[in-house]
Amino acid sequence: MADDQAAEAENGEEEGGKKKSKLKLIIIAVVALLILGGGGAAAYFFFLAGPPAEETAEAAEPVEPARGPAIYVKVRSLEGRPMFVVPLRSKEKTRAGRGHYMQAYVEAKTRDPDVEAALKLHMPVVVSRLNKMFSSQEFEVLQTKEGRSALRQNAVDEVREVMMEKIGRPGVETVLFTNFVMQ
Repeated sequence: MADDQAAEAENGEEEGGKKKSKLKLIIIAVVALLILGGGGAAAYFFFLAGPPAEETAEAAEPVEPARGPAIYVKVRSLEGRPMFVVPLRSKEKTRAGRGHYMQAYVEAKTRDPDVEAALKLHMPVVVSRLNKMFSSQEFEVLQTKEGRSALRQNAVDEVREVMMEKIGRPGVETVLFTNFVMQ
């Protein structure tokens, strides 16, 4: 019986030893994979990823010349009214029996101080052209996103046309409606 107990204890130690050695093998394998994986990633970045962004930025030629800061010019009448209020053409009348109206605050964007000065000098012409163009719009068309987008593009074209006539270049990047209300 003592011999049986000694044999069982010996078998238990062998099984415990086998379990410990398997655990050590698994740990070693995981550590090795982590080391190899990390080394592989480091090698990839070192050899294949290319030069740092600073080096490539220096080597690349600029596509566009550096532009100055944006200059916004409020389009306003000589009396200083900051907005356009115009009647709109419409197929229907409002409940009060009147037609529809549009109110828009307009700003022109440029990056050239000379264009800014020209816009201010020729503001009466710009306001007159935009008033004429705005008052020829139809209410139903301006209710759509496409209609408002077309109106903005037409405003850009009008202002650029005035600048071409007055200073020989369009000079205006875009026209923005900073407030736009219809009723």
